[in-house]
Amino acid sequence: MARIAAVKEHLEKALRDENKPWVKLLVQAEGKTGIDRLYIFVGSLAVLALYLVFGLGQQLVCNVIGFVYPAYQSLKALETSKKEDDTKWLTYWVVFAVFTIIEFFSEYIVVWFPFYWLFKCVFYIWLMVPTEYNGSLILYRRIIRPKFLQYQPGVDKLLSVARDTAIKTAADALTTKQD
Repeated sequence: MARIAAVKEHLEKALRDENKPWVKLLVQAEGKTGIDRLYIFVGSLAVLALYLVFGLGQQLVCNVIGFVYPAYQSLKALETSKKEDDTKWLTYWVVFAVFTIIEFFSEYIVVWFPFYWLFKCVFYIWLMVPTEYNGSLILYRRIIRPKFLQYQPGVDKLLSVARDTAIKTAADALTTKQD
């Protein structure tokens, strides 16, 4: 019970932080309805969850959630001189790309999973949660980075051979064309 109270307290604090872009919308909704912004937020999440399970266009909604906010934050990060925010969002996009590739190959299986879009949306949100240990950092550090370091020398060698072959082929084609 103490854990739920701590989450509620943290959420209420975030919903009252004037520096957050969504607070202005919540203040307006709270003023017009007379309903506390915490309940408006939780109710909106419940409606979104139901829509992701039963609505039409769930894939679009889910992908917009997984793309728009991170893209906006990435653009903002590029405009700052801090390296930490660049690293955070670049890590998000690496994990996003790996997940997208894995999802492509499993798409025929997941369409039979009724709560797939809801879970995918929650997964995207976990990847971008603004904490030190969000999902993208955890997955990158524990899974992607070790595999990348393991296979990087072989991939670099393969890319080098492919580049050299392409250059030689282009040079041979130009030489043959001139003759």
